Parts: sequence; structure tokens; C-alpha cells
Amino acid sequence: MAVYRSNKAFMIQLIDDGKQETLLSLSMRGKTIEKAKALGIEVAKKAVKKGITNVVFDRGGYRYHGSIKAVADGAREGGLAL
Repeated sequence: MAVYRSNKAFMIQLIDDGKQETLLSLSMRGKTIEKAKALGIEVAKKAVKKGITNVVFDRGGYRYHGSIKAVADGAREGGLAL
């Protein structure tokens, strides 16, 4: 689960490194902690529907706090094991 944060949006991708393909990709405009958590929950729900329950959290060099932590918390709440 790779997270990218721009000045205006969040982007999350679930990537299978072995097959070198993107399994799921979602983005959301806005950079509030509430929106970040909602995006994490949404990614988790879609991933669980595809049979994905365990992921490695790649925070892309961002500090694990604030909105990045909210994405991870949302993903856990949605059913993913990070």
C-alpha cells in the first residue's frame, strides 16, 4: 500500500511487487485528517472485496503522523492488516 500526498490530494495504490502491477488505486482531493482516514477506510473495503487482507504500508518517506497516520488508521479500521 503506497501512499502519495500532494499539496491538494492523497493517492493510494495497492501494488503487487512480484507481478509488477497495480491492483487498486484511489485518490481524493482535500488534505484533512478526516478525508485521509475516509480514504484509508475506502481502500480497505475495496481491497477486502478483492481478497486482499494483508499489506505493507509504504509511507513514501513521509513522517508517520497526521494525515499519513490517519490513512493507516482508516485502513486498519476498514479491515486491512498493516
